[in-house]
Amino acid sequence: MSANVNTALPLEYQTEQNRMNILGFWIFLGAEIILFGTLFATFSVLNARYAGGPTPHELFEIKGVMIETILLLTSSFTMGLAIYEMRRSNRNGLILWFVITLLLGAGFVFFEVTEFIHYVHEGATWHTSAFLSSFFVLLGTHGLHVSMGIGWATMVIIQLLQRGLTPVTARKTFIIGLYWHFLDVVWIFIFTFVYLARMVA
Repeated sequence: MSANVNTALPLEYQTEQNRMNILGFWIFLGAEIILFGTLFATFSVLNARYAGGPTPHELFEIKGVMIETILLLTSSFTMGLAIYEMRRSNRNGLILWFVITLLLGAGFVFFEVTEFIHYVHEGATWHTSAFLSSFFVLLGTHGLHVSMGIGWATMVIIQLLQRGLTPVTARKTFIIGLYWHFLDVVWIFIFTFVYLARMVA
C-alpha cells in the first residue's frame, strides 16, 4: 500500500485515489459554472422587467451588500489560511481557521436572509416581477450553496477531530476549500453585475 503513496506531493495529492477525486471535483465545478452561467444569463434577460414593481434603485442598499461581500471575501482568505496550516501538518491551526471561515460564512447567510426579509416587507417577492424572480433564484441558489458548504465543512471538521490529518481528511479539506473559493468568485460576479451595475445604471 505504501508503494502507492507519493510523499513528495502535498498530503491531499499523495494517493492516486485522492488525485482522481480532486480531478472529479474540478469536473463537478465545471457543471456548477454552467448552472450559475445559466442563472446569470436569465437575470441579464429579465433584469429590466419590473412589471410596475420595485426597481434596483428603490431596493438595493450598498451598506448591507458591502457587509455580505466583506464577510464572504474574508472567509476566502481564512480558508486559504486553513489550507496553509494543513500543508504545515498543523491540525489545530487548520481547524481554528476552518471554524473562523464557517462563522464568517454563517454571518454572510444571516445578512442575506435579513436582506431578503426586508425586500419581502417592501412588497418585493419573487412573484412581483420577472426581475425579482431572476434575482431571488440567482441569489437564493448561491446562498443555498453557501449553507450547504457550511454543513459539509462542519462534517469535515468532525472527521478531522476524530481521525486526525490523514491523506483522506486532507483531500476532503482541500476539496471543500476549492468549493468555498468557487462560491466567493460567484459572489464577486453577483456583487458586480447584479448590485453595482444596477445601482450606477
